[in-house]
Amino acid sequence: MLGKLAGLSEYDRRRPLTPTGTNLLGLVKHLAGMEYGYLGEAFGRPPIERPSWFRDDPSTEIDMWATPDESSEYVVTVYQQACAHADRTVNELDLDSPAHVAHWAEGHQETTLGVLLIRMVNETAQHAGHADIIRELIDDDPSWRDHRGVIQQAADAYR
Repeated sequence: MLGKLAGLSEYDRRRPLTPTGTNLLGLVKHLAGMEYGYLGEAFGRPPIERPSWFRDDPSTEIDMWATPDESSEYVVTVYQQACAHADRTVNELDLDSPAHVAHWAEGHQETTLGVLLIRMVNETAQHAGHADIIRELIDDDPSWRDHRGVIQQAADAYR
């Protein structure tokens, strides 16, 4: 994920390039929160220092975009710390270690490290795919314009 930020200005890292406002720095923030949540708090291992966007009610967190006072450096550092925190959980616990995810539906909150690892791999892959698309929009590589034109013509045949 961090590689998608490489070589970009602060503005390009924050640009909302989808109708929902998705941007690269927001995706990194979101994944940092998920690392801390699923591979930390679910095992009673909260972060030593809560990220600025964490709220007592997860539905009110500002985790898909960076506020003006959250620098790229801050967000990247939090993500790296969250990943290191998650790595310690993975290294110290067994795959069948019990976990509790408070925001999951009642009756489905109990799970294991193995299940949460699969969830994190899926979440990271999904958001890395989003980051690939956003980076394509930012980079706007001219070498792809002709190719895109051919694809657009094929689509236009069905207008």
